[in-house]
Amino acid sequence: MPSPPAKWRGKCQLPKCNKKLIGARNLVGDTYATDDEGHGTHTSSTAAGSPVQASAFGQASGVAYGMAPLAHIAMYKVCSEEGCPGGSILAGIDAAVADGVDVLSLSLGGASSRFPEDPIAVGAFGAIQKGVFVSCSAGNAGPASASSANEAPWILTVGASTIDRKIKATVLLGNKDKKFRHRLLPLVYAGANGRAASRFCAPGSLNKSVKGKIVLCERGGEIARIGKGQEVKDNGGAAMILMNDQPNGFDTLADAHVLPASHVGFVAGEAIKAYLNSTKSPKATILFSGTIFGNPNAPQVASFSSRGPSLASPGILKPDIIGPGVNILAAWSVSVDNITNPPFNMISGTSMSCPHLSGIAALLKNAHPDWSPAAIKSAMMTTTYLSNLGRTKPILNEQLQPANLFDMGAGHVNPVLAADPGLVYDLQPNDYIPYLCGLGYKDSEISGLIQRKAHCGNVTIPEAQLNYPSFSIRLGSTPLTYSRTVTNVGRANSVYVAKVVLPRGVNVKVHPERIVFNRLKQKATFTVTFTSKGFSAETYSQGFLYWLTKGYVVRSPIAVISA
Repeated sequence: MPSPPAKWRGKCQLPKCNKKLIGARNLVGDTYATDDEGHGTHTSSTAAGSPVQASAFGQASGVAYGMAPLAHIAMYKVCSEEGCPGGSILAGIDAAVADGVDVLSLSLGGASSRFPEDPIAVGAFGAIQKGVFVSCSAGNAGPASASSANEAPWILTVGASTIDRKIKATVLLGNKDKKFRHRLLPLVYAGANGRAASRFCAPGSLNKSVKGKIVLCERGGEIARIGKGQEVKDNGGAAMILMNDQPNGFDTLADAHVLPASHVGFVAGEAIKAYLNSTKSPKATILFSGTIFGNPNAPQVASFSSRGPSLASPGILKPDIIGPGVNILAAWSVSVDNITNPPFNMISGTSMSCPHLSGIAALLKNAHPDWSPAAIKSAMMTTTYLSNLGRTKPILNEQLQPANLFDMGAGHVNPVLAADPGLVYDLQPNDYIPYLCGLGYKDSEISGLIQRKAHCGNVTIPEAQLNYPSFSIRLGSTPLTYSRTVTNVGRANSVYVAKVVLPRGVNVKVHPERIVFNRLKQKATFTVTFTSKGFSAETYSQGFLYWLTKGYVVRSPIAVISA
């Protein structure tokens, strides 16, 4: 495949750089991994690790399973300390496809770019032409909007969510319980001197005045979370409280800190600051509760998870879906606590959510070997859930507000329902050519991307016309009509009825409103017309299109922004 521009450099979707591209092969057997840094081992064991007793620093003890534990793993090195050159990525994808993998899982990516110049988009298109499913991380640039990577519609773009397990460390302030028997230590704010470097606990910013004290550090400043604790420890600090900035809200992470530490949300951090300013001798302690299950807000969109709308193609809703990506326990290449064997580590990122979906894709491929990559993607996207595990409230974002479709795509993956979705929105490789023409790419650019001659001519469609399982609409005063085709993969004889949850300020008309199937693999086409009802004053609105029949709920998200 052609090499992308030399300036393109990908990176893993984690603070450290990924060393491996993982191809999950849908065969029965053992899993092997060789990795000099840990990230590749972690992602591959998440996708298809064999059952093994696991923990990290004594936490989250139990039996760990990969999503597809009977699959083979093939790992392809495409990165170095300098990054992930586009040519290496293309070579790795080519090798994986030639080796016969069924699923490619790429926990790496760069900034948004034009598809013909994006090596992952180019390589992934070559893979889907061979029937290989491609899953990629959405990126860790959240919660900023329009920050998603890997936006091509032939890729499953995966955002990250929390799970219902936490490693809990609670901060108790000296004003909360005068009878508290645990030892209270002096509490100081690292930024009390007014220096930005100090409040972020940057290397060299503190001094021995913090010796024996608990130090409040702020998240950010391009300083690693563990690195902040190292600065506190190097100056004799007894413990660290790490507080979020406002964009990261309530989202906290479990890290292997170098000293006792607790990560608190922005609101809690501000309360700690207020306490510091209210007394001449502030004190605090940290209560360690260990592993806690049953987080009522799970799944919650992780603050770092990259968001839509897509810059490369606003007419395609990205990310596509979310899956577990926070505090994920999986295999590691070396022991992190010098005790646990086999070695495991707990880390967070869309690097971690991507292989969850890759493993599920391998299971679906095994269950439905005749399904195309687009059909597998559709099955996952139209069967997600939109509420927390207790089904009491919608999925929330890092501010504990309802997540929108640009935060979570179609919703959180539901593997059980994805195995039997009822209907799928299918696509073949040639179907993307009119879409690429509609994006305004030259014939030569499309030819380079698809690796064969292409000529647009009059063969072009608007991007929102692609037969995708979701809708991303730019709506003005003129009504817009798009068609979709669904394939029956549920029951031979079935009747589906359309139901629409209207986006605010938008009218949606589906024609026909009733689809009758009398055999499997039968296709049916319908149109959807979007009309503004005062939407021009709005900036964003969302709704859903359902196709309903007994035993099946097929849901497509609708995101609308003003033109």
